Amino acid sequence: MAEPVLETAGLSRLFGGLAAVQDVALSVVPGEVHAVVGPNGAGKTTLINLLSGDLRPSSGTVRYQGEDITGWPAYRVARAGIGRSYQKTNIFREFTAFENCWLASKAKLGRLPLFRPARAFRETIERAERALVLCALEQRRDTRAGAMSYGEQRQLELAMMLATEPRLLLLDEPLAGMGPEESQRVIELLRKLAVDHTMVMIEHDMDAVFAIAQRITVMVNGTVLASGTPEAIRANRQVQQAYLGEDH
Repeated sequence: MAEPVLETAGLSRLFGGLAAVQDVALSVVPGEVHAVVGPNGAGKTTLINLLSGDLRPSSGTVRYQGEDITGWPAYRVARAGIGRSYQKTNIFREFTAFENCWLASKAKLGRLPLFRPARAFRETIERAERALVLCALEQRRDTRAGAMSYGEQRQLELAMMLATEPRLLLLDEPLAGMGPEESQRVIELLRKLAVDHTMVMIEHDMDAVFAIAQRITVMVNGTVLASGTPEAIRANRQVQQAYLGEDH
């Protein structure tokens, strides 16, 4: 079995007396789409925030490609090769699709040297262009982000993440708020990205989860209830009672 690209042990986060995430062990192998599901308030987004560096854990460890990254700030986690998206679209609405991706790509370099034109960084521009193509937005390159449809804005957020050339993608409800047609378009995009990327995905659309994920972890009240293949999770009686419901 391949060594995990991402692994947590005893990962916990307390907010006062509330344990939003408690003693979570997660193991994600290279090339895997690993979905984290559960009811509202289960601790899923808090978990993603701990993995991405947006929050520091109260206890436990996070290891990425064998290195302990526990407590690293978000910018350092991103430069290590971990990209993330958010529940709410996180784009620059007044900038074009290309400008959004260019800014994200530039972040990979850190601070630009003084007095050197940004356009000189050809590599940054090429990364931005590639990201737009990957997300089927090349025809919307010069469109202001605020003028794009909601589905396109979600695609753009994925493109911005890809412009940093991450190896691991953390996706927080990538289908949230979409209609059936837009959802299907993003599902197909995620399938395409899964060929070359490892993913940890939070998603409430269980049909999409079962269609994409190779492994599913179910969280309830901040703890892991079960983890396994889609088939095992679908058949798990505890999961059915706590989350999926009898009709699944």
